[in-house]
Amino acid sequence: MTTTGNVHPIDPGVSIGHVHLKVSNLESALDFYCRVLGFEITQQIGDQAAFISAGGYHHHIALNTWESLDGPPPPQNATGLFHLAILYPTRAALAHAFHRLTDAGISVDAASDHGVSEALYLRDPDGNGVELCWDRPESEWPRDEDGILKMGTKRLSLETLMDRMDE
Repeated sequence: MTTTGNVHPIDPGVSIGHVHLKVSNLESALDFYCRVLGFEITQQIGDQAAFISAGGYHHHIALNTWESLDGPPPPQNATGLFHLAILYPTRAALAHAFHRLTDAGISVDAASDHGVSEALYLRDPDGNGVELCWDRPESEWPRDEDGILKMGTKRLSLETLMDRMDE
């Protein structure tokens, strides 16, 4: 992709470090993100806020009730966060995450194969969109004859995903 004018592209080493979510009930949010998805609490501030992570990082997700205690979810036709994406390192890890959802009785809204990745879409207890995904190796990404990336959306078979839990 090219830039115009004097604009320079962002450094390719940049990454997004964490997301901070307003939640209506901290305990419900922690139940979902920690018990169901498996994140660990790195710090908690009473019943107002918590910082959670995977692998000991200071925090990937922060949850707070400072402006949202007992609040309703935002309306579907409003601006705001569409979803946060949690990137798993392998297809097997994504399959294990799906298994955790199933065990917890949490349904998935959609399951998609985007060519570059496979993704599960669901909602947390506050209605925030959550994408659980894994990226295929870049060498397998679909491209046209000019090398332009061609992502798409096809249905992902959950049965096939579960069959490959041990990959």
